[in-house]
Amino acid sequence: MSQTRPQRNIAELLLTLCMALASAAACGQVSGDAEWPTYGNDPGGMRYSPLSLINRENVSKLKVAWMFHTGDISDGSRDRRRSGFEATPILVDGTLYFTTGFNRVIALDPETGKQRWAYDPKIDLTLDYGDGLVNRGVATWLDPARSFGQPCHRRIYEATLDARLVSLDAATGKPCFDFGEYGQVSLRDVPGYRAGWYHMTSPPAVIDDLVVVGSAIDDNQRIAMPAGVVRAFDVRTGALRWSWDPIPVSEGAGQNKETERRTGAANAWSIMAVDLQRDLIFIPTGSASPDYYGGLRPGDNKWANSVVALHAKIGEIAWGFQLVHHDLWDYDTASPPLLTTLRHNGEDVPVVIQGNKTGFLYVLNRDTGRPVFPVEERPVPKSDIPGEASSPTQPFPVAPPALAPQKVSAEDAWGPTPQDRETCRNWIRGLRNEGIFTPPSTQGTLVVPGNIGGMTWSGYAFDPQHSLLVVNTNNLIAKAKLIARADFWKDEVRTEDGDYAPQVGAPYGLFRRFLQSPSDLPCTSPPWGQLTAVDMTEGKIRWQTPLGSMQDFGGKQPLVPAGSINLGGPIVTAGGLVFIAGTFDPFLRAFDIETGKELWKARLPAGGHATPMTYRLGANGKQYVVIAAGGHPKITEESLSDALVAFTLP
Repeated sequence: MSQTRPQRNIAELLLTLCMALASAAACGQVSGDAEWPTYGNDPGGMRYSPLSLINRENVSKLKVAWMFHTGDISDGSRDRRRSGFEATPILVDGTLYFTTGFNRVIALDPETGKQRWAYDPKIDLTLDYGDGLVNRGVATWLDPARSFGQPCHRRIYEATLDARLVSLDAATGKPCFDFGEYGQVSLRDVPGYRAGWYHMTSPPAVIDDLVVVGSAIDDNQRIAMPAGVVRAFDVRTGALRWSWDPIPVSEGAGQNKETERRTGAANAWSIMAVDLQRDLIFIPTGSASPDYYGGLRPGDNKWANSVVALHAKIGEIAWGFQLVHHDLWDYDTASPPLLTTLRHNGEDVPVVIQGNKTGFLYVLNRDTGRPVFPVEERPVPKSDIPGEASSPTQPFPVAPPALAPQKVSAEDAWGPTPQDRETCRNWIRGLRNEGIFTPPSTQGTLVVPGNIGGMTWSGYAFDPQHSLLVVNTNNLIAKAKLIARADFWKDEVRTEDGDYAPQVGAPYGLFRRFLQSPSDLPCTSPPWGQLTAVDMTEGKIRWQTPLGSMQDFGGKQPLVPAGSINLGGPIVTAGGLVFIAGTFDPFLRAFDIETGKELWKARLPAGGHATPMTYRLGANGKQYVVIAAGGHPKITEESLSDALVAFTLP
């Protein structure tokens, strides 16, 4: 007989007794498990793990422990959008939970990767979801009024692409029928709702007895896109408790409740953060609609492009801070807020760290919203579009420095061949180009960074041991051009490949594209993606290193410098490691937190455009690192997969 099996039986017996006498959440110490209970591990989203079984000394020995295939892949045929696999699993009560791009919720054994149950909400896979078929995960809540073994003692929540909020029994995967109607609540009751255009990709946030959801939309279709309302529902019944609209109709200039809404969106499509002690939930908001023309939405458009702290019980604003006034560039607050405590001027200060697509990083007092490092309102270029009143100033943090380039000249253009470089230079010379915050124009404007430049939904991770924030960024420029309504649909105007968006109701449609040379590589100087560690005590960059490679992007290229465009965030561990995938080359990597040196990498079945997570199992004493590897729905040069991959030490 094995010497280990009786020990495992004793551990399992102790865990069973603990669950019978208390709650499953209190039994982690008995089982020896180290969980990952929310998207960012802790409710404030630090993405930090205190585990150190995998560390700088042994990370090179990591091997695949198991691989699970969901079966949910769409290549864009059969009237479906392409799929991605961007979920970050959570681990609670000895089970892994995650979502697929088809919105199926799956529960796995975290040691073997074997399926325990799956739930299919049966979404319409043919709707026009602008983000493709993607979902980034689930949230959970433990009911203190129900004992272990009762139905829905623990619940799993998912917000679906077709705008439903679903509540499931964590033990069985069956709907919690006391929640809404047969286990789900419709999220479609918002001004301007349109199926497909209005959808959910991020996990809900849970605070006390509330489950809170935002939304995603298809950008630039019309002026009055669906409202970016944030809503809180009772965790047990699904009853609506409050709703908050970042841009109330009654507050818009020239608007009233009887007139047509002249804007929308400002939606919270990214991950929210929670402060249980302060009863605050932190909301990152996107741009108002349409993104590139604001003549019908005058003013700053608060609270679009902001981070807003709401009193969770009532849904009212505690404070807000706007990162971009009157956005004309699609500079969403895409990165999740991150809550931590920093040592500043000799005091411990509770803060919210908030990044933006601009490449700026803001550090705000968590109680007041006031900047911890100074922020200056500086003059920016003025729009030359009739009827457009661009903001005369924008908020520039004094520290930390911008983490992505914000000005590119024709002389800065790059290409692997002289022809590539000259093509890029000519494109840049022909555009209005006055650095960051140059407004869109009919001539065409160089947007620096582009709309996936700077910091994306990938976010960042904070190591409290070293006071280091680890951030992955992109260095990618774009062209934005406004096209007069009368000319928008003319074939002779549509001479470039790119994204043509109607912005119906506005006097201008939109053309935009990323600037890539004939080689298909970016026109900006590499690295096109990098990993940065910011000393958050001093507000200075500690180290930077290229992240990944685009050597084989779009086929074999001449020798290409290091650094890849990336979508998918980092985590950090007490083992002195940063784990991150996200690059166009399909690898998961580990870096030294103190130096930025790459210590290990492993090839994945496809690009890992997701944030990894890590956990320890008391049953075998091992630490695991898990990443979803599915490719990206909008990067057709990438292969697709459906693999969830777990690594551990032999």
